[in-house]
Amino acid sequence: MLEDKNKERTPLEQLGEFGLIDHLTQHFAIQRPETVTGIGDDAAVLDLRGAETVLTTDMIVEGVHFDLAYMPLKHLGYKAVMVNLSDVYAMNARATHITVSVAVSNRFPLEALEELYAGIQRACKVYGVDLVGGDTTSSKTGMILSLTALGQVTGANKTLRSGARPNDLLVVTGDLGGAYMGLQVLEREKEVFKVNPNNQPDLEPYSYIVERQLKPEARKDIIGLLEELQVRPTAMIDISDGLSSEILHLCKHSAVGCHLYEDKIPLDPTVIAACEEFQMDSTLVALSGGEDYELLFTVAQGDFDKIKGNPHLSVIGHITEKEMGAQLITRSNAQIPLTAQGWNAF
Repeated sequence: MLEDKNKERTPLEQLGEFGLIDHLTQHFAIQRPETVTGIGDDAAVLDLRGAETVLTTDMIVEGVHFDLAYMPLKHLGYKAVMVNLSDVYAMNARATHITVSVAVSNRFPLEALEELYAGIQRACKVYGVDLVGGDTTSSKTGMILSLTALGQVTGANKTLRSGARPNDLLVVTGDLGGAYMGLQVLEREKEVFKVNPNNQPDLEPYSYIVERQLKPEARKDIIGLLEELQVRPTAMIDISDGLSSEILHLCKHSAVGCHLYEDKIPLDPTVIAACEEFQMDSTLVALSGGEDYELLFTVAQGDFDKIKGNPHLSVIGHITEKEMGAQLITRSNAQIPLTAQGWNAF
């Protein structure tokens, strides 16, 4: 973790657990009408007014999910919230509340956690969610973050992984592969820095893909867009572990197969250029890279006219009978069985 050695450091033991919580959360304002009682009591009180509640939890660990050599703590806080909100939006739900638990070693002073919580606060403000609780404790090694996100959805809009049916269209938001290629750039520059600490990397040509890695955005906008287009997905999942893995999850839960067309996979020109520079296959990067936090969903064929030509959405294939399996249709029209080569924490 790069830091200014002359900057004043406040040991966490100086505040104590409850003093630390009060300090880090003092600037978080209640935004949502559902929040009756937030931080400060034994538990939060939420008035969810009869809507169904969705709940998801994610844990991210230093050295496994992030590297503080190039991940600013403010960006880490923001990204940690995005990881959780994306799972809420993947249910076609609207995110409302989060809790944040953090374990840190004594190498982190108060000022470091202030940066982390500044990123969390920014995410809460931008996405309109309330921080309503959490925990802090010590860690023998590094930093561990555990976040829980809640959201609301009406029964009619609730979208599971299990609703895809043969002939449904397979749709993805945004473009893929950027986060993985951003990681390749950052890892390369980290190695250069080790050899020559005075070297200042020029990341300007890679700004898009580096931002996709360090500061991703969850697709809250898609929930509103689908409602505006009067399109209700039949199944949905977020793309955190790579396109191929997520398609296989969706097919398994829906007991279907699919045809995914290689030439329909959306790739940003920056991703294609980076793949050429690193001598990587752009299709493989899109299929297996992960951390894009886009949404993958299926819609009935009758909804095609509502989504065609939309700049946020790409139809990349269609659902088939289970017996046909999940197949990648290459640019040369060959069929290759999809395999899960994405992120695996173990």
